[in-house]
Amino acid sequence: MRGLISSLIHSLITGLLILFLSGCTAMLVGADVQPVERQDQSDEKDRTERKRNDRHNRHTVMDVNTRIEEQLKSHDVLLYMKGTPDFPQCGFSGQAVAALNAVGKSYSYVNIFEDPEIREGLKVYSNWPTFPQLYVRGELIGGSDIVVEMYNSGELQTLLGQAVDA
Repeated sequence: MRGLISSLIHSLITGLLILFLSGCTAMLVGADVQPVERQDQSDEKDRTERKRNDRHNRHTVMDVNTRIEEQLKSHDVLLYMKGTPDFPQCGFSGQAVAALNAVGKSYSYVNIFEDPEIREGLKVYSNWPTFPQLYVRGELIGGSDIVVEMYNSGELQTLLGQAVDA
């Protein structure tokens, strides 16, 4: 029990430290963070009609996968997250943003709350049910726990350096 509590306290302190440092680092380095524009311009009525028809649902899945693939091809470092880097809407997204900002390299993001089709489609596409999800050069790196662990070990700095500087 003592080990579990110690581990939880260590994780909490690490997360808070990353959040603090990322704020300072982002101000000093000026990391370039770009939102990914939503590609689906159809209105809500059109989407509702498509969902009523099973035949259209199959096409919607293909369309979502195509949109995801286009986003991944267009951005070397892409974070699918809840909220935005300036206003993360969950602690895990906040931790991932803090680690990315601390590295100081540019990245793009998609706020999954603004696009329910991407939110649901990405779970199937990646076979990863939770958010955030970090992709580097189209490859899923993982969620916040992996991102923070990679930051702590120095792997994230190396990976992002290679992806962004290339």
